[in-house]
Amino acid sequence: MSAVVMTAESTEVRSIQKRSVAVLSAGSVLGGVAVAGSVAAGALIAESVSGSEAAAGLAQTMGVLGAAVLALPLARIALGRGRRAALATGYGLGALGSVVVVAAAVTRSLPLVLVGCFLVGVASASTYQARYAATDLATEEHRAVSLSWVVWAGTIGAVVGPNLLNASGQLGMWLGLPQLAGPYVVAGVCLALAALVLVLFLRPDPYRLSLRLREHTGEVVRRPKLREGLTHLRGRPRAVLGIAAIAVGHVVMVMVMVMTPVHMAHVDVTLQLIGFVISVHVAGMYALSPVVGWAVDRFGRLQVISAGVVILALACGISGVAAGDNVPLLAVGLFLLGLGWSCTLIAGSTLVTDEVETTERPAVQGLSDLVMNAAGAVGGAAAGIIVLVSSYGWLCAAGLVPLIGLVALMASPACRTHSNMRSM
Repeated sequence: MSAVVMTAESTEVRSIQKRSVAVLSAGSVLGGVAVAGSVAAGALIAESVSGSEAAAGLAQTMGVLGAAVLALPLARIALGRGRRAALATGYGLGALGSVVVVAAAVTRSLPLVLVGCFLVGVASASTYQARYAATDLATEEHRAVSLSWVVWAGTIGAVVGPNLLNASGQLGMWLGLPQLAGPYVVAGVCLALAALVLVLFLRPDPYRLSLRLREHTGEVVRRPKLREGLTHLRGRPRAVLGIAAIAVGHVVMVMVMVMTPVHMAHVDVTLQLIGFVISVHVAGMYALSPVVGWAVDRFGRLQVISAGVVILALACGISGVAAGDNVPLLAVGLFLLGLGWSCTLIAGSTLVTDEVETTERPAVQGLSDLVMNAAGAVGGAAAGIIVLVSSYGWLCAAGLVPLIGLVALMASPACRTHSNMRSM
């Protein structure tokens, strides 16, 4: 292949793009089984070994913190060695984290639980970066749709994962482990397979090929640095809005989602029903992603972000009034919570990519994921504390606060004015 004869619109590049999206999607399926299938178990393990609800929120916090801390390092690996190396590294560290959580469940060590959850969270960083990898070779007109298909691919694994709670728990006991360690056995295997799939099949590397195409046009791509990402955002309020939309949607989702299993467990709801509610939530996050991506390209970035805000507010209201054993109502609330997250993530990510120059994107995209996961980490920690001192209902009410802040930002004239970049 020669960059001299290939362009982003050529048949050969389009074929490579389709294959890359398929491989990235396969990794997302495996990653979805692992992460979604272990989230509830991690919170319950932490609460079990510590006897504290706050520890359940802290376990989720560590997972989100792992994704945040590794966001920029994985972006740097992507620039230096390509998406394949970056994504496989994240999934590999997640597999290691699963082993650590299993050991923590056996030894009943809260510090080990937190370390393991931190490492498993790195797998989430890979999954989030994969959505940007899907845009490396995408044409400008199909950017949101390409991104949304990789997000959607997580539906299969992410819905199946929570529903394996009971079966994986039985597997854990069959192996002579605590029941809640079983989901992390499955997670470790799935994450190792995800890393292997990417190493073997993400060829040619989409980012490295995009560099060759950009070099042919005379562009210069620099390594991402946090300070450069901050500099690029100056004078680009719509890019800042995109990052804010991603972060707010994520923090609201994390706050409510992480404490829902604990809310249900307090009234002795079975693991199977808890897993069902979480799977419905994850379906909301991913199942309609292609529709959301189409809507972003068709109706505009800001319009879909606005819809996401409304849906998230409705989700908080429905979940907040639901009793712990009201499975149908919690399922509706958690589905809407996932759908609102999907709207803010896809529209916000596309807006971020639109509003910065090609050479600036790696730094800003890495910074975006860092902010998103840092916000989620704060939300996870706050969720446990809020439930400890008040109730799950008040936690859902607290989720409205960042949404109000996002609405205020969207109302500013600067964020509603198109930049000189591509407008939507």
